[in-house]
Amino acid sequence: MTQLHRRHLLAGGFALAAAPAAAQHNHGNTQPHQAGQFERLNQPGRTDLPDLAHQHAATDSPAPRAANPGRWRALAPLPIPRTEMAWAAEYRGRVHLVGGYAEQRVDRPYHHAYDLASNSWTELPQVPRGANHVGVVSHGGRLYAFGGFLEQNRTPHDGAYAFDGESWTTLRRLPEACGAIACVSAGDLIHLIGGAIGSDNRRSVDWHITYDPRTDRYGRRQPMPLARDHTGVVFVNGVIHVIGGRVDTFHTNSNLHHTYDPRTDEWTFRAPIPTARSGHGSVWFANRVFCMGGEGTNRVHGSTEAYDPATDRWESYAPMTTPRHGMGAVVLGDSIVVAGGGPQMGGGVLSAINEAFSLG
Repeated sequence: MTQLHRRHLLAGGFALAAAPAAAQHNHGNTQPHQAGQFERLNQPGRTDLPDLAHQHAATDSPAPRAANPGRWRALAPLPIPRTEMAWAAEYRGRVHLVGGYAEQRVDRPYHHAYDLASNSWTELPQVPRGANHVGVVSHGGRLYAFGGFLEQNRTPHDGAYAFDGESWTTLRRLPEACGAIACVSAGDLIHLIGGAIGSDNRRSVDWHITYDPRTDRYGRRQPMPLARDHTGVVFVNGVIHVIGGRVDTFHTNSNLHHTYDPRTDEWTFRAPIPTARSGHGSVWFANRVFCMGGEGTNRVHGSTEAYDPATDRWESYAPMTTPRHGMGAVVLGDSIVVAGGGPQMGGGVLSAINEAFSLG
């Protein structure tokens, strides 16, 4: 693989974000953030981690500590600092990042892939419509991209696209324009859950839409119990987990955790995530749902928390070396790869940071 060349609720509700928690020691982490891997949205040129990021960093978790907390390690940085891709997806054994903020714009169509074996990035064909907070998911041999915002975390579009490894195809438009949608593959369908709409009147929605790639058509399912966006989502053992997220804004982050059963079209309440957060990564790893990173009022979360479906309980693991939100989190082999993201509240600073968590 060639190295990339640069182109140009508290249970049942929500929780008001508080002041940052005191940082805990990064036991098991190999090194601090890397110098020169950050860039400001309004100013070109690489920079070091801003002082404000240190003030916003919050790595404590109220959950009990896991017996094996794991460790974080640094990987090859992104060629271009990016944030607010919203999520990433594993496709054909690599991490894929689509859209986001980069190079002083919020509607980039960039598409990069990271290979863990070679520790390198590759530039791939760009998504047809640049946007931030794009919903991405891998399903049935293709990579899908749904919606996203054309302005900074607002003004969504209704485009939908599929990538087959060579090029992008335009799909039937979403029933309604939306951004920051939680997208997950479950059986024959892709589920599109929650998100946000509007421009000056931006607000979260409880929508639950399905997309059938076989017919290029959408359907409706039971809405989420509470409207929110920037949630974590995974499909495990026949049910979809939707975790955390924001109710209109990160000032009212939720710690709600629900599962949805596609067979019964019903939602079930599960143990809330200990740290209310939004814009975080969520993956199925080592028989647990791991959540890391995210944003709140005057805070960027570095805590790593994991949920065990067998016990309906959460534990805490080694916090992220570099707390971030709006990044991509994907499982590759025996590691969780977390790429890009913002190191301070808001979208004013982008990072090229790429780090991995493992239990070994």
